[in-house]
Amino acid sequence: MSKRKRKNHKLNQAAAAQTPLGSHLNADAAGIDVGAQEFVVAVPYGRGGEEKDVRTFSSFTEGIHAMRDWLLACKITTVAMESTGNYWLCACAALEDAGIEVCLVNARHVKGVPGKKTDVCDAAWLQQLHAAGLLRASFRPRKDILPLRYLMRHRADLITQAGQQTQLMQKVLAEMNLHIHHVFSDVDGVSAQAIISAILAGQRDPAALAKLRDHRSRAPLAKIKAALIGDYRGEYLFVLRQCQARWQEITTAIAQADDEIALRTAAITSETAAPLPAAPAGQRRIQKNMPTAMPVYTEAHRILGVDLSAIPGVSGGVLCTLISELGTAAHIREKFRSAHAFASWMGLCPDNRISGGRILKAKTRKVANRVANILRMAAQAVSRADGKMGDYVRRFKGRLGKAEGIVAGAHKLARIIWGAIVSGQPYDEPKAFNLTPASAARRLKNLQNQAQALNMKLVPA
Repeated sequence: MSKRKRKNHKLNQAAAAQTPLGSHLNADAAGIDVGAQEFVVAVPYGRGGEEKDVRTFSSFTEGIHAMRDWLLACKITTVAMESTGNYWLCACAALEDAGIEVCLVNARHVKGVPGKKTDVCDAAWLQQLHAAGLLRASFRPRKDILPLRYLMRHRADLITQAGQQTQLMQKVLAEMNLHIHHVFSDVDGVSAQAIISAILAGQRDPAALAKLRDHRSRAPLAKIKAALIGDYRGEYLFVLRQCQARWQEITTAIAQADDEIALRTAAITSETAAPLPAAPAGQRRIQKNMPTAMPVYTEAHRILGVDLSAIPGVSGGVLCTLISELGTAAHIREKFRSAHAFASWMGLCPDNRISGGRILKAKTRKVANRVANILRMAAQAVSRADGKMGDYVRRFKGRLGKAEGIVAGAHKLARIIWGAIVSGQPYDEPKAFNLTPASAARRLKNLQNQAQALNMKLVPA
């Protein structure tokens, strides 16, 4: 058997090991085509009684309640719908509260509708596929995690808006020829904001402004004074005042969101009651954009059941994303059967397209996944660090290219995180980078080829 055939055989075996589609028939299944103003619902043939088996309901609350009551009257226990925008959210919540299972599916999986493309055909096609067990539900966190995820995403939007206002302040300061961003690390830091507030209050003396710097400032006093001599035009001051007011308003909103996030996180069921293990100095840093109203590392250890901060690249921001997007360790073990499935859900592994024994395409899928994005950022940060994880990312960046190497590093981090959560064991670097039999055989073959090219032989020690 050739190398390519062996590889395809392994892929086919892995695909067969998954839960086969069509193995679970749903006799009481319905399909819903989701729209902005209406929902088209299809039930099994004859379930509609004297009415039609396909009905259209308004997307208003009254229409959603009428749709729910009709599905209950038709004895429907499970419903399939596409994740169209955010129009499906209210209908999904109403149906789940009524005890109807909702199968949220990717629109790519059901786009091959036979015949004309209409809302009625889409709903009927969804019903047929779901009744035959041919649809696979997308991942959704548990109900108690959904509020936390919503708030975390809202907080991320606020941080983006605050960053935009900071950039606008820096732009105005550059136009005023005030080099505050060259003598202080952050425009939104303590020293810079104190000086900007004094400038807006009417202070123009560089020496008086320089005295407002924080005691931790490292820039020389003479350089700070020189940086504070600028062009104080009225239009510049007007825009600077508005930018700072917006930034302060957004900062207050972020603090309020942090308080609400802390309450929602405390209400999540604990995975472990053990205290957070001790860690070396500098491992659990308090980063700039982390929520300040809760102990992030302690809460992540309580919810995930293991201390992930020991993994290189896993910071407080990564932990916030993990607990808000995935939930508890029990839910992760239930939804992802393997590390390969976990990485595939994030789009961090090749999506092999094979036909006739040939690999037609082996690129990663384009997936908008917040966990994948934060792991890519973590891999980029790790690429400049020491240790085996840093060596791993740098090696793949050199072999595959910068972008592909970052994806490979994010994939490795995903597998390590999944293994730690599922096993409940802390991070073990030698075990995480231990050579597998396949890797050892591949390395030996490369050495033998090199020795043969040099007219030499390998002798076992």
